[in-house]
Amino acid sequence: MSKIPATVYAEMTPNPKTMKFVANRLLTPNGETVEFLSKSEARGFSDLADDLFNFPFVEALFFSRNFVSVTKNDSIDWELVNMQLREFIREYLTENELAVQKLPEPKESSQETAATQNSSVTVEPSEYDDAIRALLDEFVRPAVEGDGGAIDFKSFNQGTVTVVLKGACSGCPSSTITLKNGIETLLKSKLEAVKEVVAEEV
Repeated sequence: MSKIPATVYAEMTPNPKTMKFVANRLLTPNGETVEFLSKSEARGFSDLADDLFNFPFVEALFFSRNFVSVTKNDSIDWELVNMQLREFIREYLTENELAVQKLPEPKESSQETAATQNSSVTVEPSEYDDAIRALLDEFVRPAVEGDGGAIDFKSFNQGTVTVVLKGACSGCPSSTITLKNGIETLLKSKLEAVKEVVAEEV
């Protein structure tokens, strides 16, 4: 079987626990995003994620387009495992076209359905939902993905926008500042109905 040329480089993110490994090609079906928080979640969907969870320090994996963000625990420093992980991912990509073979169905359900499932309070869709999503997609998502993470709109209720942070953004010390100074300021300036933005981490 012929090898597929692959290059991978590592990039620090604002979250000291998360490193972003960027490849020279698409890693997920249609460039979709997916997060795995355990080996059992990854099984059957991503052989690479399944293998990466064998490293004892790996806590979470986030795949998007051409990168995977690896979140580690505090048992080891990045400088001791950075090169090893980069080469491990590169080797996998020389033999496999995609890092994620298929996307888990539950994670692809609508945000409204997810909100209903994860909350005891049912939040009805609002007239502002599409406008909020459009603003997040245009102004926020590119920057967040550049930092190795993702932001998904969850709900709008009585002036409060709830978003879900994934990848490097989840648990990042600077994410609260970004949320309040960046995202909240943007949405409030564009939509009078928005009073605050809060994050719900997965």
